[in-house]
Amino acid sequence: MADRVYPSAKPNPNPPQSAANGAATATNGGGGTQPSFPPTKSQLYNRPMYRPQPPAKRRRTRRGCCRACCCWLVLILISLIILAALAGGIFYILYRPQRPNFSVSSVQLTTLNVSASNQVTSKLNIAVTARNPNKKIVFVYDPISISVTSDGADFGDGSFPGFVHQKKNTTVMRTTANSSGQSVDPSVAVNLKKSTVNLDIDLETKAGVKLGGLKTKKMKIRVHCAGIRVAVPKGKKTSSPSTPDVSCKVKLRFKIWKWTF
Repeated sequence: MADRVYPSAKPNPNPPQSAANGAATATNGGGGTQPSFPPTKSQLYNRPMYRPQPPAKRRRTRRGCCRACCCWLVLILISLIILAALAGGIFYILYRPQRPNFSVSSVQLTTLNVSASNQVTSKLNIAVTARNPNKKIVFVYDPISISVTSDGADFGDGSFPGFVHQKKNTTVMRTTANSSGQSVDPSVAVNLKKSTVNLDIDLETKAGVKLGGLKTKKMKIRVHCAGIRVAVPKGKKTSSPSTPDVSCKVKLRFKIWKWTF
């Protein structure tokens, strides 16, 4: 019985393709075959970098909104100014408002002593006339303070009581202004020893306006009366009252935040 001979290795079921199919084979020194690789690509795909676009439309939208807001604000301000002007014109036509008038009708210097140390003691009787020229407006006055000066030196202080100044009314206010031991400059003391003295009178108060049942907020009023000449009493003899009938300047003083006008 004969022995069977088995092959040492199994045959390759997939033999390498021939050079006709485009694949070249190479042998190394050991007789083996070198594996083949796919051909390299000449260029690689690069993803484009993200570049955000400038928000041009948003800027235009914001600018448009700002312009619209500015236009509306300007229109509102113009409308308010026109309405205020119309209201002021109507008020002026209906009420014809005028400022009150003040004048110094009488001043009498009853006491005047100037010491060797330039200290002044004085007493004055003062009458001030207030006129309301309005037909439909009533003034309501707080107590009125009065200050008398001569060449800038204090010559006496006093006050008038508050009152209601009716329409087309004239009111005479009387008071006494006193000064005791007030120090003055030597030049002022020399002038006070003359036969006449120059005086300035200032009034300060707050006044409101009443229109029917409507009352406004009170504002500061300052009244300045200048150029008043008064005779100086000699010895114990009292000087006669002076009737200068000096017209006074009326200034309204109102405050806006920190500023007073």
